[in-house]
Amino acid sequence: MIVIATKMNIHEHQAKEILKEFGAPVSNGVVILSPNEIDEKISQLKSKEFVLKAQIHAGGRGKAGGVKLIKNFKELKKEAENMMGKILITHQTGPEGKEVKRLYIEEASEIEKEFYLSCLVDRESSKIAFISSIEGGVDIEKVALETPEKIITTKVELKNEIGIEEIEKIIAPFKFNKDQKSEAIKLVQGLYKILLHKDASLIEINPLIITKNGKLICLDAKMNFDDNAIFRRPEILKLRDLNEENLVEIEASKHDLAYIKLNGSIGCMVNGAGLAMATMDIIKIYGKEPANFLDVGGGASKEKVSAAFKLILSDKNVEGILINIFGGIMRCDVLAQGVVDAAKEINLSVPLVVRLAGTNFEEGKKILNKSSLKILSASDLNDAAKKIVEAIK
Repeated sequence: MIVIATKMNIHEHQAKEILKEFGAPVSNGVVILSPNEIDEKISQLKSKEFVLKAQIHAGGRGKAGGVKLIKNFKELKKEAENMMGKILITHQTGPEGKEVKRLYIEEASEIEKEFYLSCLVDRESSKIAFISSIEGGVDIEKVALETPEKIITTKVELKNEIGIEEIEKIIAPFKFNKDQKSEAIKLVQGLYKILLHKDASLIEINPLIITKNGKLICLDAKMNFDDNAIFRRPEILKLRDLNEENLVEIEASKHDLAYIKLNGSIGCMVNGAGLAMATMDIIKIYGKEPANFLDVGGGASKEKVSAAFKLILSDKNVEGILINIFGGIMRCDVLAQGVVDAAKEINLSVPLVVRLAGTNFEEGKKILNKSSLKILSASDLNDAAKKIVEAIK
């Protein structure tokens, strides 16, 4: 089964600013958009040693050379110039990698111990899940795979505040002393408030460290936010970095289309996320892979349908398109006319199968049948998937 989650990512330095706003302990740091800014901004830091970090929306930066411990200012400037504009390839970027267009420089910390702490919305249980581990750092995925018993999950009910007893369960594996425990309680309370008040869907602190002088610090931070709630969080939307996003997905957002590129050969255009998921699953059942997730929403004008076609066809792997529409608020005859007009406008050259059901679906089918286009009409979802798979063979 295919699972699609829509989220907005932000950079580490932005996540740390939010953590600081909610009382979490973070290192002092500065953002660099050009190596020319180093001289001016480095004066804000008090450390003699620094950590230079590439800011990209992908994990695994350290192993790819995107995180460096720097011993002095001269070395810092040289390394910053080398890192800016570099293509980082990690296990999350794919082989094409990501270009580094901003850097984060923070005061270095002397690490005594590393832990892992995260919280997320657990949709299966409708609760908030906190994940704790005494094995933090770059190999947390390896820990999860090889020693899962070292990863503790604590699920809490969604309410206005998280209880002290729940917090103590979350931080129990870390065995903090009295002062560290007090800081950890504030940290967990802050993470919970960020989920509630900023519509975050995931907050990950990896590693959460104890320094050699016993201080608790969030050394790295990752945050994701629910796309569907971003309209009410303009302060979060301002943090969006379009340089880190897929160009086609950016174009889709301009037309209010929910689009996510996948790796298959059959383009999908559907109204409703649940119906889109079912459509992609049945394509797989018939032996092919979907090329995208695309939800046109409740109203599909000719312009919107045309934009959707163009997005789908911008993927060179697409060999055919399956449109699956259930007419509720959206009328099938209006959608059908939009499909015909848009297909003519863009000179559609790949097989197209359309399945219509719901409001005015008979009228919609007549419009498709009367068009001069080679549009295959399907009676149900099974029929639609079978026809598009056969059409591209």
